[in-house]
Amino acid sequence: MVPLSPQLDVISPIDYRYSDPELRGYLSGNAMLREMLAVEVALVKALQKVGICDDPTAREIEVACQHITPQEVLFDEQRIHHDVRALVNCIRERVGDSAKPFVHLTATSADIKDTAYILLFRRALDDIVIPDLKKLLTILIGLSIREAETVQIGRTHGQHAIPITFGFAIAGYVSRLGSAILALQRAIDQLPGMLSGAVGTYAAASLLLPKQPRTIERYALEILELQPVEHSTQIMPREPLARLFSELVVIAGILANLADDMRNLQRSEIAEVGEHFEKGQVGSSTMPQKQNPIVAENIKSCWKIILGRMVTVYMDQISEHQRDLTNSASGRTYPEIIAYVGWMIRRSTELMGKLGVDKERMHANLVLGGDYQTAEALYVILSQLGHANAHAKVMQLVYLARANKSTLHATVEVDPEMQPFVDQFSDVHRTILQHPEQYLGEAKRGTLEIAERWKVEFQL
Repeated sequence: MVPLSPQLDVISPIDYRYSDPELRGYLSGNAMLREMLAVEVALVKALQKVGICDDPTAREIEVACQHITPQEVLFDEQRIHHDVRALVNCIRERVGDSAKPFVHLTATSADIKDTAYILLFRRALDDIVIPDLKKLLTILIGLSIREAETVQIGRTHGQHAIPITFGFAIAGYVSRLGSAILALQRAIDQLPGMLSGAVGTYAAASLLLPKQPRTIERYALEILELQPVEHSTQIMPREPLARLFSELVVIAGILANLADDMRNLQRSEIAEVGEHFEKGQVGSSTMPQKQNPIVAENIKSCWKIILGRMVTVYMDQISEHQRDLTNSASGRTYPEIIAYVGWMIRRSTELMGKLGVDKERMHANLVLGGDYQTAEALYVILSQLGHANAHAKVMQLVYLARANKSTLHATVEVDPEMQPFVDQFSDVHRTILQHPEQYLGEAKRGTLEIAERWKVEFQL
């Protein structure tokens, strides 16, 4: 019998294949317990600040929270079948009778868990995901600058269009990703917390502070560096999380689009870029010559998973009356979205940081299209010179050139109708029509402007 591997003794591949160990440490059940304890500590410190309990009591509870272990909480949860009350019981067992009344006082379970989730997500995103995104952005900026003048055929609908530069293509992703990072940071900064008690009315707190029951929540959330949500039922409104995870899914879509482009450029018929392939790396179990674009495909595959997870986030906006538990099991899966996005970011960094660019192949593919790619330029030049139906005329010339297996330029030169216009062509016009690689518009300057804009924005 094959020996069992502890690494594979799990159900989800995210636990052993599609997540980074560093980020897992921020999103695990242990991490969630740490954040729940942080909320309990902030609560008792707030009770102390408003005079409900004294400083030694608050300190005793804080010290107790520092020694709680996941094992003891899980053990008590199995006994009573309630995770938050199990946590509260474990804290109470570690303090004296005089401190016991102040553990979890005025709070309900959702206060602790919803606020803890906010802390969990914020910490993972601020400490790992945002820095990783900026690292990837730095790589893309460097690549766009390096390849700002590397001419490549532009493609629309899978067909040759007009020339661009490879740097210009990458600059599009620099712009999209830079904007998405800013949007994600705004969503993180707007995440609220709550400690409003059962059904959200501050009823328990009002027994202690009849005139200012919200003060306890305000002080506790100040410690946690959160703003209180404007209104809660017994759970926090789900819109801030829906916006947060929407921004993450937007980022995942950008990365999937980038990966898809790089995967297509690696097709044997195109072969303009190539993933780094380690010595001894296997592409196929049966075809030794294969070097498959596995990293790019892995990124897109993870994107598909995230889209399904996002449907759950949107469905969790709905909860009956002041609360139900229909978002309880589903809400526990939210960290997986962050884990998958984090994995996609690091895989994208690996892909783009080691990407091989074949400039000769790009030039060969550009030449492959002949000078037909100057058709737009010819149409615009003719219109500028007064041709009344330039677009239709150029279409006719292209069809004729292709039928005769000739160049567009040569076809124009011998067409009688074109002679009055050909005589008016400037040197610039002739250069562009004979050398498609010079028909680049703002490709280079636009690339460098975008690169500089985002370098300055994030001080990269």
